[in-house]
Amino acid sequence: MGSERQSSGDAEAIAYIRQMLGELHQVASKEGADMLCYLIEMAYVEAGDVQSGRRPRSVAHRNGDKPSGVTV
Repeated sequence: MGSERQSSGDAEAIAYIRQMLGELHQVASKEGADMLCYLIEMAYVEAGDVQSGRRPRSVAHRNGDKPSGVTV
């Protein structure tokens, strides 16, 4: 798994995202937002898997699916 190679910029971006997720988890936890904590934790774990190469950066590229187009 994780056959996609990351450039150093990509790796830094994923590391930054993971760091921000950790900080968001702390904020959500202080607010007692359990569901947000759970979802942020899942994203944090996913980012770690992408960092380590256990998962590809995009499931859409692997399956040929298109993004949903949901704006965040």
